[in-house]
Amino acid sequence: MRDSAPAVTLAVLLAGAGVTHFARPRPYDSIVPRWLPGSPRAWTYASGAAELAAGAAIACPRTRRAGGLAAAALFAAVFPANVQMAIDWRHHAAPLRAAAIGRLPLQAPLIWWALRVSAQAAMPGAAANGSAS
Repeated sequence: MRDSAPAVTLAVLLAGAGVTHFARPRPYDSIVPRWLPGSPRAWTYASGAAELAAGAAIACPRTRRAGGLAAAALFAAVFPANVQMAIDWRHHAAPLRAAAIGRLPLQAPLIWWALRVSAQAAMPGAAANGSAS
């Protein structure tokens, strides 16, 4: 179980974030880049559904490899929303501005984490892929 802790933690993080997209969508709507077609709410719900799906895939050892790859792609895909937030919050108070800017480099370790979960799931005999307990 200890070997699968990074995967389980990532799955829980994604599931929690996915739920918040549906429970409290307004903050997410506000950072959807304006150049995307359609309504911000549709993008909020789509990204929430993608987070839930990636989290579920990572939680299941048989689909963990694909789920990790999907999560990495998702973390890269939502980067423009973080850029939009940094732009929109540039006139906010310093702590909020710092938080918005601080989100930008956070995507890199999230992508690395997801790729690592995927790679560990692909390793034969690894606990992360469910073949060992």
